Amino acid sequence: MSTGRVHAKVAMVTGAGSRIGRATAILLAQEGATVIVCDIDVQAAQQVANEIRDGGGKAEEIGLDVAGESDWVAAMETVLTRHQRLNVLVNNAGVSFAKPIAETTIDEWRRVLRVNLDGVFLGTKLAIVTMRSAGGGSVINVASASGITPFPEASAYGASKAAVRYFSKVAAIECADAKTGIRVNVVTPGGVKTPMWESMSFFQELVAKHGGREQAFAAMAGSSASNQFSSPEDIARTILLLASDESAHLNGVELVIAPGHVG
Repeated sequence: MSTGRVHAKVAMVTGAGSRIGRATAILLAQEGATVIVCDIDVQAAQQVANEIRDGGGKAEEIGLDVAGESDWVAAMETVLTRHQRLNVLVNNAGVSFAKPIAETTIDEWRRVLRVNLDGVFLGTKLAIVTMRSAGGGSVINVASASGITPFPEASAYGASKAAVRYFSKVAAIECADAKTGIRVNVVTPGGVKTPMWESMSFFQELVAKHGGREQAFAAMAGSSASNQFSSPEDIARTILLLASDESAHLNGVELVIAPGHVG
């Protein structure tokens, strides 16, 4: 049942056409926000926006390539024209990629960083410019446990997410020092069932050994407490907290969402 935790806020969610982004967009709408559903896949964004509207929420879709500065400028202009403000930005869009370093091309490396890191930079930068004139807001950047713990074949992906963690904390300090009223925090999912795992050779070996995708995930989860998987909805609930005024005292904080995680 909705408690209106983000009532009347305008929230942008990138990568909102699927998984964590979709769950976040739906939950923010259920809690009273007008949600700008952003995705490079416009059809996927439209489907999520329709789902929200069909459920009685407020949403609209925008096609957004987060690696393109002109796309970000156009999206922000659209939001300001239609709603006159932006209260929440969730930088969730990203690409998964797994390959040994020796086999990774420079184009593959740059593509991962362009989407996962440049996209967060551009979104955060333009959100700061947009929000500071309105007296503040909340920016939530989605990182990954791969940016904390190294995994074989995740050099590009992990490097991009480690950079998101550092960048976000610098942005939080700058916003606080400038007294903008803008908070920048990080949500770091641990294990979430995503295609990144499926592209890794060790996961493919688990599939072959255990007889299927779900069995492979179960084998990973059962190997230790720190390998337990969260759902997209688990991550969305944490993002909701940071989007709401309940977290008005939190800035530059990283919340690691992983069953069994300590520290």
